[in-house]
Amino acid sequence: MLALVVLASILIAVVTVFQYREEAVDYHHDRLERKQESITREIEYVLEETTFPRETEYIPLIFKEEIYKIKRIHNLEIYLYDLEGSLLIRSKASFVKDSTKTCLPAHVMNALNLSANKSYIEEFGEREQNYQSAYSYIVDESFKPLAILNLPYIEDDGFIKKELKESLTRLAIAYLFMLGIAIALAYFLSKYITKSLNTISQKIIDTRLDKRNKRINVERTTEEIGNLVKAYNGMIDELEVSAAQLAANEREAAWREMAKQVAHEIKNPLTPMRLTVQSFQRKFDPNDPQIHEKINEYSNTLIQQIDIMSSIASAFSNYAQMPAQKDETLNVAKIIKLALDIFNERYIYFEAESEDIIATFDRTQLIRVITNLVKNSTQAIDQNNPDEPRILVKLFTEAEMVNIQVCDNGVGIGEENRDKVFEPKFTTKNSGMGLGLAMVKSIVETYNGSISFTSIPEEETIFTVKFPKHS
Repeated sequence: MLALVVLASILIAVVTVFQYREEAVDYHHDRLERKQESITREIEYVLEETTFPRETEYIPLIFKEEIYKIKRIHNLEIYLYDLEGSLLIRSKASFVKDSTKTCLPAHVMNALNLSANKSYIEEFGEREQNYQSAYSYIVDESFKPLAILNLPYIEDDGFIKKELKESLTRLAIAYLFMLGIAIALAYFLSKYITKSLNTISQKIIDTRLDKRNKRINVERTTEEIGNLVKAYNGMIDELEVSAAQLAANEREAAWREMAKQVAHEIKNPLTPMRLTVQSFQRKFDPNDPQIHEKINEYSNTLIQQIDIMSSIASAFSNYAQMPAQKDETLNVAKIIKLALDIFNERYIYFEAESEDIIATFDRTQLIRVITNLVKNSTQAIDQNNPDEPRILVKLFTEAEMVNIQVCDNGVGIGEENRDKVFEPKFTTKNSGMGLGLAMVKSIVETYNGSISFTSIPEEETIFTVKFPKHS
């Protein structure tokens, strides 16, 4: 809008200047023709009243005094030439270019003779000034040519230039006023339009598959934006239905897969238990002197397999209960120390930025997070069996975030397993269900936190947990 206003003002200014120049040319041409016609009539009147013979050689005598009167009346220099182009008489010379000429140029004579009305106007410029020079024949009452009249004319554009300047000034004021209105109108229109667009864009940016998205309510907007809002709201409704269906399907599939995994894990210890019982039935002999040792061996085998089943059931139960929580304001440093007390490994170290780092978290779940990460590190160290095993738990803060790092020099995580670390059921160990890190991720994300890791195989692995001090 602003560009169109500015472009229009420039175009109109250009057209105005061009128009004034055209009018100036026409004005000077018409003015010179009027002067020429008027002076010609006065010369004819003088010829009618003179007592001298009306011949070319008497022209200087006839106009000896009259030429100056005509000059004063019309304020224009007058030159009279004979029919051959030689100067006969002139008024007081003030026209520099022609004052020294005593003969007409050949091209003027040719143009004059070829002209249908026996008149010719020449235009030329000199010293940054434009000139016109009119030539015509002076005839007697019988239309016999007596002399050639030359009227030099200076094009004075001062008045026209003044008018042009005033016109452009008025035009500039008008368009500046229009430009100011256009700027204000453009500002308010853009604010009116972009306000709705900003609302829509922010809503689109905030759209997530894992949460309930709000519909857009925009009042008094354009039809196009209204259609856009309507389309977005329709998309949100469909997305909510699709997300609910997808979540339900994912939950169902996850529980089915989990049930298969639990069934598989439970079947593993059931097989040796069945074989043990069958063997006991076949080989039981009350009179056997080693009966007590065999009974103890069978019992230990059954107890061991029962413990495995119990640990599987506990792991599944703990994961299924996520993300139940009980928010408490607690000292994170003390809770980490409490969680580390259950480990007997001497290569576990703890460093805290401060002894008092307060945050809102569930005490039991924070202990679960620490114990699962440290247990995972101890298992990685057992697999790698380094000369100097080391697990370092670090606690520090950044802005309003609590950071917990668990560093170990265990076996590390291979490139092929990096995307699977936090998936349920994934494990690289011979025992366990692979629910520990998945449970940690679920707990941390419940408190608007995150968990990430960096790893160099066979050298180092660092798990970093971040969560806000206040949930």
